[in-house]
Amino acid sequence: MAPVTSTQDQAALTARARDRIDAARGRLIALSRAIHAAPELAFEEHTASELITELLEAEGFAVERGAGGLDTAFVATYGDGDLAVGLCAEYDALPGLGHACGHNIIAAASVGAALGLATVADEAGVRVVVIGTPAEEQGGGKIRLLERRVFDRVSVAIMVHPEAFEVHPADVATPAVARFAVTYTGRPAHASAAPHEAVNAADAAVVAQVAVGLLRQQLTADCRVGLYVREGGEATNIIPAHTVVECEVRAAATDTLDELRRRVTACFEAGALATGAQVAIEQTQPPYAALEPDPTLSHYYAANAAALGRVPDARGTRTVGSTDMGDVTRALPGIHPMIAIRGAASHPHTARFADDAASPAADDTAVDGALAMAFTGIDVALDAEARARFVDRHRARTRRA
Repeated sequence: MAPVTSTQDQAALTARARDRIDAARGRLIALSRAIHAAPELAFEEHTASELITELLEAEGFAVERGAGGLDTAFVATYGDGDLAVGLCAEYDALPGLGHACGHNIIAAASVGAALGLATVADEAGVRVVVIGTPAEEQGGGKIRLLERRVFDRVSVAIMVHPEAFEVHPADVATPAVARFAVTYTGRPAHASAAPHEAVNAADAAVVAQVAVGLLRQQLTADCRVGLYVREGGEATNIIPAHTVVECEVRAAATDTLDELRRRVTACFEAGALATGAQVAIEQTQPPYAALEPDPTLSHYYAANAAALGRVPDARGTRTVGSTDMGDVTRALPGIHPMIAIRGAASHPHTARFADDAASPAADDTAVDGALAMAFTGIDVALDAEARARFVDRHRARTRRA
């Protein structure tokens, strides 16, 4: 069916989508709370993935589990329009902090938006596609799904992320990030009887940490380096022959990240050179690119969020955490706005935010996020120019692939 075009018809579609999401409010909140209560780490989100897919299947979505060869990824599809609106669901948790990034809210909001859009899919001429994307915190699930062409199924990709404040999609800055593990291998010896026979792998890590600390004063304000010693010895009387340091580097731009990674790598190589230990540096996840939000999607989402009383923060660009959604927005039109948990006591990746993510305010955030995304999907579908651009770009992208 051809999409409707009149303002009156558009208002009717928006009202129907709202009614569908409002009717599903209880189930969306129950989904969010259930995911929050059973946090699962990267690539282990079996319960969350099944909760989401069961709900979507019951609503008539065709579900493919294990999408892209990832056990906890999925693709759920409804409708057959040429404009495929992708809704990204995240549901992994943080080690030791549970859902301190509010991915339970992200999942519920994307499911709610999908239900709203499915209600008007024929009239709007859209195909609604929920992509379950595991391992955002560690592992780069979306990047793996991009590489395996799962995102070839969608014309645009949208999601919302909870925060303590509202941020216009165009004002969300997420640094590029690379993570790697550094392993030093030395030679053990008794620390009292024969220390001269050892090659101290732990000392190599100390030299590297001092070098990184000194490097920080020469870095620009958009650069960050974080690290910790994961393995560093087993006994006080044995000089360590094996040490592992986990490290991450962040920068506002990918080019800057490459240079930062080179300089930090030199610090780790210096530790090996100074002590005589051998060093091996291994990437632990695909690098995440910085976000490039689509202007048209940003405009429509911001207007819809404001109509729901969620007016973006007036301070402009806000730098938040890195995300593999950055790579998605560089491959196809996408957005990753921040939506507030009103009254949140802290920011993501804190224990207090984990509590906030299972509050009545968080429930409202999930539902409002669903509404704003569903309305955005309708707006794009009925904007003839934007629709044609997104559909043409989708066809060109998949032909090249």
